[in-house]
Amino acid sequence: MSSPPDELVQIQATTDSPLRRSEDGWITAHFSDRRLSSAFQPVIDARTRQVAGHAAYVRCGPGHQRMTLPRDIFALATEDRLLVKLDRLCRTLHAFNYFNVANGLGWLSVNVQPRLLESVKDDHGRAFSEILNLIGITPSRVVIEIPVEVNRDWRLFKRVVGNYRSHGYRIAANHSGAAGWMPQLRDLYPDVLRLEASSLLHHSDSAPLREDVHRFGAVLLVHGIETRQQMAAAFQVGAGLLQGRLLGGPVSRVFEAADPGIFVLQRRLSIRLPHPPATA
Repeated sequence: MSSPPDELVQIQATTDSPLRRSEDGWITAHFSDRRLSSAFQPVIDARTRQVAGHAAYVRCGPGHQRMTLPRDIFALATEDRLLVKLDRLCRTLHAFNYFNVANGLGWLSVNVQPRLLESVKDDHGRAFSEILNLIGITPSRVVIEIPVEVNRDWRLFKRVVGNYRSHGYRIAANHSGAAGWMPQLRDLYPDVLRLEASSLLHHSDSAPLREDVHRFGAVLLVHGIETRQQMAAAFQVGAGLLQGRLLGGPVSRVFEAADPGIFVLQRRLSIRLPHPPATA
């Protein structure tokens, strides 16, 4: 009786790119002359002070120790077909490394490139859901981050969110002045609204934003937290989720509640701050 095919072999067949397991167990891949792997940054539940999930990033270079901005990686994909291939490859790496190698217990946040949303006209998220199915993960454990550039085109935003929602993904969107129409989305309002920590100190009144987030049953995520002043501002604005280098940068490991690394996070959160207000 033949044994079932290795999951890595099955996954590789969907990417059209060689995948390799490094000495530390991490899965890596190559695109052009770059070695790609994953790094994960913890996202903290502001109320429980525990890790709720992780945001995925691409590492690139010898030993995959250097963090590379997504725009620099995706600039290598000069054609639409290469863009689709690279996007699928990166998401595959993140999903396999997070759920199968690191045994991540929370949700995984992955971003989407603006060019991809424009080049793929319909059924966004279908190919990725097939990959998740191969490793036994439901799309509801994945948060798709819609890039801020899409806020300028509400028709594209609605179409993209509708496509991803139809496959069961959760949606995160970035708050910007160009998205004043977002409350009009109603049922398509994102599950997570992301707000840059550096902007909090310049917001004189965040009540309308907080009311919209709570009215639609969403959660406010403040990211880019680098100082205690920014973290205090995040609590004051009613953030439900916290992310930033003050709480831990992207690394090739995953912090969970049982991980000793969580105590480092808890110490950093132990400053005297109010809990965020309860939501109805």
